Amino acid sequence: MTSAVEISSLTRVFNPKKKKEGKSITALDNVDLRINQGELFGLLGPNGAGKTTLLKILSTLLLPTSGSASIAGFDVAKDFLEVRKRINMVSGGEISGYGLLTVRENLWMFCQFYGIKTSIAYQRIDEMLELFGMASKKNEKVRTLSTGERQKMNVIRGFVTDPEILLLDEPTLGLDVNASRVIRDYIVNWVKNGKGKTVLLTTHYMAEADQLCDRIAIINQGKILACDTPENLKKLVKASRTLKLEVTMLRNKDQFGLVPGVEKFTYIDDYDKGITVLKFVLSDESAVNDIVSELLKEHAKIVSLQKTEPTLEDVFIKMVGKGFE
Repeated sequence: MTSAVEISSLTRVFNPKKKKEGKSITALDNVDLRINQGELFGLLGPNGAGKTTLLKILSTLLLPTSGSASIAGFDVAKDFLEVRKRINMVSGGEISGYGLLTVRENLWMFCQFYGIKTSIAYQRIDEMLELFGMASKKNEKVRTLSTGERQKMNVIRGFVTDPEILLLDEPTLGLDVNASRVIRDYIVNWVKNGKGKTVLLTTHYMAEADQLCDRIAIINQGKILACDTPENLKKLVKASRTLKLEVTMLRNKDQFGLVPGVEKFTYIDDYDKGITVLKFVLSDESAVNDIVSELLKEHAKIVSLQKTEPTLEDVFIKMVGKGFE
């Protein structure tokens, strides 16, 4: 597969201006990472883990101390002008745009930085303002926007230039549920239908990363601790899966505790509702099929089923030792 981002032995050290001001801080420590073209890639890490430093290097705002990073085959340090033509970046909670200009004027101005013709720029701007529910705000001054409206404008700014690679740092920060859903859906469709479009996403929302990302890297103290698909990352956690079934009243139940892969089994007969509630702790996923087979032998019907599995948050806590602060 063609790579969109190549990172090799990347290190970034921040040295104090004066020796008396303290020790050097290693923000990135020998990072190796490859993001494929057409991939929606997630980066998870606690505050101070190195996420923002990495994005700043990839967006040519910061030079690495050692190692290398390339975007679409261009070195971020040596070929920064070529890199800037191919990327855009949006940070959640950022204050961007000129307050005296309207929303539409601000977005047009950013398009000019990328050499986009005015007619094409306005067409894209109007389409995206409509899509993000901002059409009624297009002629309002940016300084009058709410925090959520300003963030939606920032997200539109990222997409309206039609970059090859989009760097998104907490794009749904401060947005309500509906606005977040619109943005998530747009990100997924943009990558899916964009013929090689690539997104690098940082987020504190585990469900967002799980829902959106093809692969996820977990970073802490400047080091990549793991990198894989969400499903494979969850397999790193040895947490037990639980299964709760409500079925029509069962006479024989003891056999369920003998099913291979069942660590623990309990049941309650609810005579008022005419059901039996079965609860399982599973060490093996294949036990579910055997449990259903036993139910069929007893001619029982499943009324409801609930299943819990290890989450990305479980993986994160295992790797980092704590949740997001």
